[in-house]
Amino acid sequence: MKITILDAHCTNPGDLNWDIFETMGELEIHPRTPKELTIERASTSEIILTNKVIIDKQTIDALPKLKYIGILATGTNVVDLEYARSKGITVTNIPDYSSDSVAQHIISLILHFSSHVAIHSDSVRRGQWSSCQDFSYTLNSLHELSGKTLGIVGLGNIGRKTAALATAFGMKICASHQSSMSRLELPYEVEWLPMDEVFKKSDFISLSCPLTEQTNSLVNHDRLKTMKKNAVLINCGRGPLIDENALAQALNEGLIAGAGLDVLSSEPPASDNPLLEAKNCVITPHIAWASFEARKRLLNIAAGNISAFLEGKKLNCV
Repeated sequence: MKITILDAHCTNPGDLNWDIFETMGELEIHPRTPKELTIERASTSEIILTNKVIIDKQTIDALPKLKYIGILATGTNVVDLEYARSKGITVTNIPDYSSDSVAQHIISLILHFSSHVAIHSDSVRRGQWSSCQDFSYTLNSLHELSGKTLGIVGLGNIGRKTAALATAFGMKICASHQSSMSRLELPYEVEWLPMDEVFKKSDFISLSCPLTEQTNSLVNHDRLKTMKKNAVLINCGRGPLIDENALAQALNEGLIAGAGLDVLSSEPPASDNPLLEAKNCVITPHIAWASFEARKRLLNIAAGNISAFLEGKKLNCV
């Protein structure tokens, strides 16, 4: 079997290795693959691995040897799943490998807006503490998380881990009411509310729900207007959950206090994305998933998926 990895760099920029995959067949690794080279590079492969390289109908038709597509991520939108199935091609993904990492990043963004570590550290480096008349100073109002309300939209694996971390800080948890979710036995208390009430009540709102037709632009002008003026919006889910023009306007007009984002509607973002210049908007480049431990876990799961396939078994098929 020949195994071709089309975009290895984002999963493994050099701090991990691909040794286990070399035991499964002839391995060919490409750090990145532009669209025009996808077919050429995968033409002799029975197995291809992709993170963000698109494998569409045209690509599948041009790869007669292809038997297996391994998606090095949880999301499956990069592959035409229905057409792959019709051609008898196995497609797998990597479920729940980064929940701890993403939950940690969500809390990091929440802490950014409550403790303001970065701006104070920068001011000290600029000499502001050395020239201060007092032993201490603050540039922003600092707040404890204890007693604050975190609204979570999407109480799946990531949402539940986020809630557990937030509870350890003494935060109260509310989530949008769903009959199936409200019966969960959780080690912390959750107040189940209608979606609009979650937005009205929360001091912080974290988006951890899937992107669907119903959740596209979930955060829009109308919902932003209902939020507290001191509320902060966190999105480590999917960029299109937010109407970015509406959020930029709300931030610039002071309708809400801030936004911490790890995802945008287009990645990398266009240089004219309004959120890049919006007030009190902190953006990280889609790294919540990318801890060393999460990426190592991802590779181990990916190897297990291939091993199962070679043994004629199904594991994490989509």
